[in-house]
Amino acid sequence: MTAFARESANTEQGMLTIELRTVNHRYLDSSFKLPDSLRALEPKLREMIAKNLARGKVDCMMRLQANSQRSASLVINREMLEDLAKASSEIETVMKTAQPTALQVLQFPGICSAPEDSEEELHKASLVLAKQALSSLADNRAREGAKLAKMINERIHLVEAEVAVTKARVPELLQQQRDKVIARIQELEVDVDQGRLEQELVHLSHKADVDEELDRLDAHVSEVRRTLDKGGPCGRRLDFLMQELNREANTLSSKSTSSGTTQNAVELKVLIEQMREQIQNIE
Repeated sequence: MTAFARESANTEQGMLTIELRTVNHRYLDSSFKLPDSLRALEPKLREMIAKNLARGKVDCMMRLQANSQRSASLVINREMLEDLAKASSEIETVMKTAQPTALQVLQFPGICSAPEDSEEELHKASLVLAKQALSSLADNRAREGAKLAKMINERIHLVEAEVAVTKARVPELLQQQRDKVIARIQELEVDVDQGRLEQELVHLSHKADVDEELDRLDAHVSEVRRTLDKGGPCGRRLDFLMQELNREANTLSSKSTSSGTTQNAVELKVLIEQMREQIQNIE
């Protein structure tokens, strides 16, 4: 389901921000953009996402904006500095060369270093922030899901109404078809075998009978409602039900013997397609 969440927090190292974006996908597919200092967290972040989401494409991005006001004092390794000074003095005595300048000494490996940041604390803060972002993402998805469920329920109610109208028309349509055949035979003024005529009329009635299709449409409507009420990941099941609804609507259209029934079938297919487009966004 499409959703977005963003959380930020101040840490000793600077401003830490995490962004989560999700769109519908057949499987759970997570991708990460992390600073070098947080790359080791990818397995844990992937695990956290898998515990909260069943499927979908997830983009996780974390940024660490360094704190410009943080003290950047340097630490001098005095023991190494003294050893270096002693060695420089001996070299000067033997080789008659000048001792290195202060800047050159600072460039010597290990003489000068900045305070090391606590990687453990940064990782801990990052995981806490990720948990908050996943919670916000879940809330956003829940709100979006409620809107989609409302839309689907509205369309399902209209589908149910179209099915009820079609059911009410069936007996009248079958009788009209029968009367039309009998009237045509009377116009031709030909003798027919009444037994054979009745057989043909029964055969035509069976071909135009859509009771089974209408009953299955009602059953699928009930299953859509049950699936929505059950909650949880239901996108795949709803997508399958839309395929079944569309199949019955197509059969209803092919069996239609009147413009009214054809129009009912068209309206059903329009409603089903509207639901199917939105269901693509449901987990």
